[in-house]
Amino acid sequence: QVRLVESGGGLVQPGGSLRLSCTAPGRMLDAYGIGWFRQAPGKGREGLNCINKVGTTTWYADSARGRFTISRDNAKNTVYLQMDNLKPEDTALYYCAADPRNYYCSGDMKNYDYWGQGTQVTVSS
Repeated sequence: QVRLVESGGGLVQPGGSLRLSCTAPGRMLDAYGIGWFRQAPGKGREGLNCINKVGTTTWYADSARGRFTISRDNAKNTVYLQMDNLKPEDTALYYCAADPRNYYCSGDMKNYDYWGQGTQVTVSS
């Protein structure tokens, strides 16, 4: 079992930025591809992007390309989601998830065995 912990969410004005972090206390994240997902009120969970375990390949959903950037620092055991130019429609609960099997990651939620509890991002003036 892998416990993932997201942090960095909060309230931000439109046009602002946030950086979310995903860690796994007591476990090495470099054994897993990591994806970021979000779920807005009344909507289904949406895949945003992912990065493979060694940080050499990424995948982005169209909704995340251009404003969101995923990166990882395996020395710090952390995966980041940098979000810029945030919009009110980005308001959601943001989750990270771990894929233990695939070298190339994707937004397919079935590939992710472990999920964090989420961190809330609210974009509002």
